[in-house]
Amino acid sequence: MNDELYYRTYSTHLRDIYGCKVYKLPVNIPVTCPNRDGCVGTGGCIFCGDVGAGFENLSNEISIKEQLIKNMSYIRKRYKAKKFIAYFQNFTNTYMPLKMFKNLVLQSIMEDIVEIAISTRPDAISDEYLDFLKDISIKNNISITIELGIQTVNYKTLKKINRGHSLAEFIDAVMRIKRYGFKVCSHIILNLPWDDIEDTIESAKVLSAMEIDYVKLHSLYIVKNTLLANMYLNNKIQLIDKNEYIHRVITFLEYLSPNIVVQRLLGRAPKEDTIFVNWNTSWWKIKDEIIESMKTNNIGQGCKCDYLNGKAVRKFVE
Repeated sequence: MNDELYYRTYSTHLRDIYGCKVYKLPVNIPVTCPNRDGCVGTGGCIFCGDVGAGFENLSNEISIKEQLIKNMSYIRKRYKAKKFIAYFQNFTNTYMPLKMFKNLVLQSIMEDIVEIAISTRPDAISDEYLDFLKDISIKNNISITIELGIQTVNYKTLKKINRGHSLAEFIDAVMRIKRYGFKVCSHIILNLPWDDIEDTIESAKVLSAMEIDYVKLHSLYIVKNTLLANMYLNNKIQLIDKNEYIHRVITFLEYLSPNIVVQRLLGRAPKEDTIFVNWNTSWWKIKDEIIESMKTNNIGQGCKCDYLNGKAVRKFVE
């Protein structure tokens, strides 16, 4: 089944840009988060475990160059990739002194690395760090993507999950990043217990209005020994079922601008580290169900994206 018929896929987008198969390589560095060390909060987001989101990362005791070379060698053989993206993935990868940030990022520049992707928080973006990234982008002819965890545009839910920032910081970060000509990827969780289908729609509309380049959808998984796990085990929260998640993904895609590339439709995590993940179903089976439903109902990305550029006065200029 050709997923590209129903939404803009990341793999096709990268192949169109670079003319070959491109693969993202995770980079793990010893960094924390301002929402964990007391800067803006403690304990981190209620769903975040001790290893953050980097389940597939190599040890951060290995140098960045070694991590990339080791992963590159493996991925070349297994997936026949020819070009790569150095992905600073875990925790908040701009939350460190600027000098340290410069040193770490420079280590990722090597042959066949065509892009650097940096995962961070909206409240950890500033012009000084972006100035440096702009400089190395020009000098090394390398693309920069900033990945921002926003999770939801519902500011009340952001408080409940202890994000430590609101929607305003996200808007500020996106505007700053865009001024430098970098691409922005936003992370969204579609099944947070306090969100409903209206939040799904609003998230798609806000990302579209902000002209986000990429979106990465997550299905909420519950990591052991987290506050969210405690809430789940004590029946203080309820999660939607698989069919409702599929409905939310499709609804999100309907309202999402057709210009935005979708990096993925749901998250995944090792079963041994979680007490709930993807309704005990393989992620690719859920993805297939999403695509099959879109095909059956003749739905494509952006089919309801009619709300931008003055919908109320459109009748006067058509």
